Amino acid sequence: MISEKRVPAPTEKIQRPRYGMFYFGLAIVLLVALMALLVPYLPLHSPDQMFMDHRLEAPSAAFWFGTDDAGRDILSRVIWGARTSLWIGTSVVAIGMILGVASGLFAGFYSGSWTEEILMKIMEILASIPLLIWAIAVVGILGTGATQIGPFSLSNEVKLIIVIGVLYSPSLARLTHTFAKIEVQKEYVAARRIQGAGDFRLMFGEILPNCIAPVLIQACLLLGIGLVVESSLSFIGLGVQPPTPSWGGMLSEGRNFIFSGEWWVNIFPGGAIFLTVLGFNLIGDGLQSVMNPRRVSRD
Repeated sequence: MISEKRVPAPTEKIQRPRYGMFYFGLAIVLLVALMALLVPYLPLHSPDQMFMDHRLEAPSAAFWFGTDDAGRDILSRVIWGARTSLWIGTSVVAIGMILGVASGLFAGFYSGSWTEEILMKIMEILASIPLLIWAIAVVGILGTGATQIGPFSLSNEVKLIIVIGVLYSPSLARLTHTFAKIEVQKEYVAARRIQGAGDFRLMFGEILPNCIAPVLIQACLLLGIGLVVESSLSFIGLGVQPPTPSWGGMLSEGRNFIFSGEWWVNIFPGGAIFLTVLGFNLIGDGLQSVMNPRRVSRD
């Protein structure tokens, strides 16, 4: 059987994929990730080492990004903070994808059943909770110290990852659910069912690969949002706790120097957040333009 392929009308043209935008974003993220991985082996000062004779020193040959009010090397703290932020961001998205994709896939596959109704109702309830407010509430109730649950001790970072990851799942579940409902109605699924394929084989072997592209695009955007949420919580003292370096924590420590002339205390951690979020957004937008080229009208 010859598949039909839509040919653009003479008055339409296909917008070219934004490869440059994608590669630029990828370069930013890879650079940050590489520094985060190699930071123990880089010739840097310890992020907690205090040089009391060099407090609030401007960027120089000895301290490229300057020092903070405790005399700590800002360059070292920014790079070590990248490790913390990326670890939390990727873990959050991983949890969100596991819960969201699985829920959306099951709901879409069993469309019209009680399974779909229950799963999507749970996702609707979670989606109704503002992410940042819920994270603040949970951490505020449980406290910023380690929480003991049976034999397990959960650090504040792990609590953040679990809470934000669960609240990420609704958007990924809705997206997967929408595409899974479309795919399950297609002929190839019916053909594979006739050949004896079971439900799990159909869901994870046939339908999921055809739904994963938009999910990956959304995941890239969520990575950027996760960095902002983590930095916001650390800024108000509910996120990563000292002495662990974090970009939000550094902004919080340097907020008193915004108007006093020590611009480097805030500009470098703030710039790290901006560039990393920009990188993830550019990757997501680039993937969107490559996987789903838009057709625009000719003038």
